[in-house]
Amino acid sequence: MSLTAIISFLIVFGLLVAFHEFGHFIVAKKTGVLVREFAIGMGPKLFSWYQNHTAYTIRVLPVGGYVRMASEDDHDELEAGQRVYLKQDEDGLVTSLDTRVEQEEAGFLFTVDSADLVDDMEVRGYRDGSEELETLAVSSLAVIILEDGQPNRVAPRSTWIESAKPLKRLAINLAGPFMNFVLAFIAAFGLAFSLQQVSVDQPVLGQVVKEQPAAKAGLKVNDRITNVNGHKVSTFTGLAAELAGQADKDLPVTYERNGKVQHTTLRPEAVEVSGKKVAKVGIVARGETNFGARLGFGWAMASSWFTQVGHGIVDLFTSSFNLNKLGGPVMLAKATSTASNQGFLTVLALLGMLSVNLGLLNLLPIPPLDGGKVFLDLYESIFRRPFPMVLTNGLMWAGTALLVILMVLVTAKDLIQF
Repeated sequence: MSLTAIISFLIVFGLLVAFHEFGHFIVAKKTGVLVREFAIGMGPKLFSWYQNHTAYTIRVLPVGGYVRMASEDDHDELEAGQRVYLKQDEDGLVTSLDTRVEQEEAGFLFTVDSADLVDDMEVRGYRDGSEELETLAVSSLAVIILEDGQPNRVAPRSTWIESAKPLKRLAINLAGPFMNFVLAFIAAFGLAFSLQQVSVDQPVLGQVVKEQPAAKAGLKVNDRITNVNGHKVSTFTGLAAELAGQADKDLPVTYERNGKVQHTTLRPEAVEVSGKKVAKVGIVARGETNFGARLGFGWAMASSWFTQVGHGIVDLFTSSFNLNKLGGPVMLAKATSTASNQGFLTVLALLGMLSVNLGLLNLLPIPPLDGGKVFLDLYESIFRRPFPMVLTNGLMWAGTALLVILMVLVTAKDLIQF
């Protein structure tokens, strides 16, 4: 892969993951759920920074990303006998618990007897050099400094994802795919406003190639085709469909020119493309440069991506299963490399298509995909009780195992075909 292809891949991958995870991230923040980490990539950290109680990390493997939220399985605990360096604010609330006791900063050493950083928000123990048992209140915004220097905000129960109401969890889980759809529309409108002109889906001729069947039939630029072979047409797409497969046939055509209805006979020419005979006519749809036409083109482009991806997903489950219908990071890299060789606009179109793909696939009701979580949230909202935990855990394990196996098989297939 060229340097341009590698950069294009990293940008496309980064945008796909960043938009998806940002959706989960921002809605979680707005609904009061503590976000521990916002990660792009998987595996070991390349670099990270901490801001507003969240660690932002870039990881080495470009195979996904995640938002790690505070939960019943991910909250801080201090062990009896553990020594920490404490800092308090002017009200006496503990604001920092530094596990690196060798770091002598403002504050004092404290030996923990017991701690509750979930409900009571307090730590009990002894100051260094004292035998008096103290109970100190801990701020809900306090941070624990880990051995590697990473700050980690304490997570009271109210900040856990499990504590959020079902409809709030539903919004968090839907936000990822939604942001992928937003990215797709940004790409579509970016494409529309980057082109010199956009075609409008009307049966109006923007170009008639000399010496080709349309020109020979007397058709000219700005002619509006209204009927082909007895069938009405109202879009350029419909016009193309009527002409397809009609090679070497005389077709009666009705068109409008300067407000007058006229008739002619068009005979498409048979040409061979990729081993197949197609009808060659020699016409191009009219292009527009105005704002409204560009908006319409962008909307139509995004809509076509949704239609194509939707049909592909339906076909995946309604026809015989085939790994060749699936692609992983290697296929993404290959597709991005090919697109980068064709220019920025092709990469932009690929980004839009892939973003729709990622968003729709994540809505499949398969745990641990977002769609599977949405199913569990809807169940709890409707029946006023959580989905049975045994079944939830079973579905999560089964779904995760299925996705991991598919990822391994698809990656292996992509590497062989690369």
